[in-house]
Amino acid sequence: MGSLEEERSPLEDGLLQSEGSGLYTGDGSVDIKGKPVLKENTGNWKACPFILGTECCERLAYYGIATNLVTYLKSKLHEGNVVAARNVSIWQGTCYLTPLIGAVLADAYWGRYWTVAVFSPIYFMGMCTLTLSASIPALKPAECVDSVCPSATAAQYAVFFLGLYLIALGTGGIKPCVSSFGADQFDDTDPKERVKKGSFFNWFYFSINIGSLISSSVLVWIQDNVGWGLGFGIPALFMGIAIASFFSGTMLYRFQRPGGSPITRMCQVLVASFHKRNLEVPTNSTLLYETHDKHSAIEGSRKLEHTEEFKYLDKAAILSDAELKSGEFSNPWRVCTVTQVEEFKILIRMLPIWATGIIFSAVYAQMSTLFVEQGMMMDTSIGSFTIPAASLSTFDVISVIFWVPIYDRVIVPIARKFTGKERGFSELQRMGIGLFISILCMSAAALVEIKRLQLARELGLVDKDVAVPMSIFWQIPQYFLLGAAEVFTYIGQLEFFYDQSPDAMRSLCSALSLLTYCLGNYLSSLILTLVTYFTTMGGKTGWIPDNLNEGHLDYFFWLLAGLSFLNLLVYVFCAKKYKQKKAS
Repeated sequence: MGSLEEERSPLEDGLLQSEGSGLYTGDGSVDIKGKPVLKENTGNWKACPFILGTECCERLAYYGIATNLVTYLKSKLHEGNVVAARNVSIWQGTCYLTPLIGAVLADAYWGRYWTVAVFSPIYFMGMCTLTLSASIPALKPAECVDSVCPSATAAQYAVFFLGLYLIALGTGGIKPCVSSFGADQFDDTDPKERVKKGSFFNWFYFSINIGSLISSSVLVWIQDNVGWGLGFGIPALFMGIAIASFFSGTMLYRFQRPGGSPITRMCQVLVASFHKRNLEVPTNSTLLYETHDKHSAIEGSRKLEHTEEFKYLDKAAILSDAELKSGEFSNPWRVCTVTQVEEFKILIRMLPIWATGIIFSAVYAQMSTLFVEQGMMMDTSIGSFTIPAASLSTFDVISVIFWVPIYDRVIVPIARKFTGKERGFSELQRMGIGLFISILCMSAAALVEIKRLQLARELGLVDKDVAVPMSIFWQIPQYFLLGAAEVFTYIGQLEFFYDQSPDAMRSLCSALSLLTYCLGNYLSSLILTLVTYFTTMGGKTGWIPDNLNEGHLDYFFWLLAGLSFLNLLVYVFCAKKYKQKKAS
């Protein structure tokens, strides 16, 4: 990892660039040995197939575990509906919390390539551990005998969850880095390559959904009908292929040197502003400290214009009398530039918008938990063929694949005529539309459950833990609406956090956007716990019993629809108040 950390003087860099007369990249990228790279021999679309292949295989591996995990917990570890859904939500939440670790390491120390390189083997070890736990008889709980299902031993639980959380740690180093590393392959100073970078993100998102489509259809069927050992072993194999694909392109890659820790810079602003808490902020913002040259003091970042909000933080950029006399401004823990302060302000402004994504992620979490449990209590057969309940998530993926080109080719041109915006909608408008569609999704799920429970009562199946003769394909609308909401909200969120984040904090902001998935899953788990506690008081059956025919899962879906509606109102208020970033 040391080869990328070697420093060259600005003069040497300038000579190399001018010497190449445009043959070298202009964005400071280097090769694996830390030397300037020739455009013709590296990066661009030559390097991208390896990165796209990595993402496709890694997502296939991840969703090959996540999509049907709740079924394994119920059928093999003999957990109840609530416990299984809670464990899936907590694990998936952790998978989107660990990217904060990867983002900080990539930005501050290792760079994106080495972060992926270090965390990938951990991911693979987790996949192999999970496969062994489902294959070796001693590590598998005993099968049910009639209605008696023996609990898993402590050792069996330990091995299984060790594998799961090694995967969660491994994905933390991959998820925030792979897409950015792919974008690094295109020179931002070359207009032609900038256009190709936009195309790369389209293919990157397409690769994710191809991996998800295969796992939610083929792999789920194998797990339910052939065996869990093979069903977990195939994702492990594809994770191995992902690692091989990533390393195969090493000599073609372009690398960006890490630019310093954004968390350290934020801490410096807090410490400096506290240290100067007794000083008055000057009314003339030009008296605040900023570098005099064209470039920011923060590597890889443009200067940011001063704003009037959060004036307390401006104290970090005040020049004290002692500093003016000595001319010493080199201690960032005592004096920060305006740009460094504005970085922190931007993050604070983004937080309310970011927070509204948590409720949406809680709704999205239902696809791999309660949607599956609802589907398991419906008719999953087509003739002699049985459809695994988790396979219905295929329609979410199909919806995404359908809506992405529709949005790009149809909706945006029409919207552009009315809004005058180049993208048709702003990022904030796009996310708002997605939040509204999520309300429709939860409403559709509730209506399906009302119909299912009505049929259970009519056929006298309320006390029987058996599927109701109602086709599982009635779930298609809720999956399709969730896919549409995903296209608007999640892609809009990615655009928002990229465009509005400070230049030198984009990896961190990418991880923050992923954190909404994490907190959404944790929130889903918390809501499940609270609903179970309050609805089972006094010995009542509750909304979500192990036999869903006795419960009221529809009430839970209506609760999420109501929370989503309130969340939309809060979002609209915050979006109207939001002030866009201004880079000088």
